[in-house]
Amino acid sequence: MNKLFFILFGLLSGILASQERATKTLLLPVGSSLQASSLAAYELDSTFVYRKVDSIVTTGIKNNAFPGAQVLIAKEGNIIFHEAYGFHTYDSIQNVALNDIYDLASVTKILGPLPAIMKLVDEEKLDLDVPFSTYWKPWRSQKDKATITLREILTHQAGLEPYIVFLSKTLKNNGRFKKRFIRSKPNNRFSNEAFEGIYVKNRFNRKMYRIINRSEVSAEKKYKYSGLTFLIFPELITQITGVPYAEYMEKEFYKPLGMKTFGFLPSTKKFPNKIVPTEVDTIYRHTLTQGWVHDENASLLGGISGNAGLFGTADDLAIIMQMFMQNGLYAGKQYIAKNTIKEFTKVQYPDNDNRRGLGFDKPYLKNNTFKIADAYPAPEVGASSFGHSGFTGTFLWADPEHQMVYIFLSNRVYPTRENRNIYELNIRSSIQQIFYQAFDNVKEHKP
Repeated sequence: MNKLFFILFGLLSGILASQERATKTLLLPVGSSLQASSLAAYELDSTFVYRKVDSIVTTGIKNNAFPGAQVLIAKEGNIIFHEAYGFHTYDSIQNVALNDIYDLASVTKILGPLPAIMKLVDEEKLDLDVPFSTYWKPWRSQKDKATITLREILTHQAGLEPYIVFLSKTLKNNGRFKKRFIRSKPNNRFSNEAFEGIYVKNRFNRKMYRIINRSEVSAEKKYKYSGLTFLIFPELITQITGVPYAEYMEKEFYKPLGMKTFGFLPSTKKFPNKIVPTEVDTIYRHTLTQGWVHDENASLLGGISGNAGLFGTADDLAIIMQMFMQNGLYAGKQYIAKNTIKEFTKVQYPDNDNRRGLGFDKPYLKNNTFKIADAYPAPEVGASSFGHSGFTGTFLWADPEHQMVYIFLSNRVYPTRENRNIYELNIRSSIQQIFYQAFDNVKEHKP
């Protein structure tokens, strides 16, 4: 009897000690900064996880979906997985490194203008439900835009045109630049450097605004993705705050959050980190694009825009996504009000078959009923989860329900944007699913 008692006591003590160690390792104070951890700390099957992720990424590289990639997973504020795969280009010269800087493309939308807009809503300097023309005055004279609200714009339900190719306004029929818009050397009127040897007229942004202001609006109010107003938002943010947009973002968010390399125009900042190249451009730059924004519209704005232009590392991205997931709180500082985050990250028009939040992308409606091939993103993500993808092959997702941040970085547009295998092979969602499956396996085997 005594022997049995001591055996049971010993087992129970071991279990309690193990739980205590796990608690100390895993449970961080609410709103903490990110910490380094491991799969083992969460009792995940690391062999299963590495084998599965390696297989999917290797398949992507072999099928020219991208030459290299990065995957980062944070759980409950702990970075438990961060791995790099492949190379910058298919010549296999430069290995992908964990501190590489990526062109984030449309991910800029939720990490550039959107935090500023949320903060301005907090400060009652912007209202989601009054006409956007209240703030952007040129729309007051446009009958089809005068009553459109910021809520409709941010949910892509305003009926705006999806995209306008402003590059076409700068090119002659023979493909050469129009000198009234672009010069090869800078001067007082051409100081916006779009690329090496490409300087855009300082006032070209006004031409872009005029074209957006006069663009057509569909009478049908349904979900149709449009990035046009994200070209306008930086100017609006500057007008409201009195601080240049890029400077405002640095001061209010990126620097206080501790984001080391995050921002615009990385080629001008002399970071020791390597910058991953994007496309071999045959129309505009006529060379490999590296260290300069890939998106042509953002480029014509001098590389500082709201639709694209941000560059950063996976670690930087994990910080700001963790801040969003912690309802605006990070390392003890409240950057955005909790209620504002909750409003922006919820589905706004589900009855109109529109899954979007305010600026943020959301899972497909009824996403958990789909198989992986038809879901977006993985079917296991929580309904409250949110994120965004980028044209260059980037993807960020935060899941408050499961306390998980997922970051996938690649340069799928190398050497050409025609590469679409990242979508055809469903790579990003498939990798995301692996981690949900790994956590489910742990639950199933717990007594």
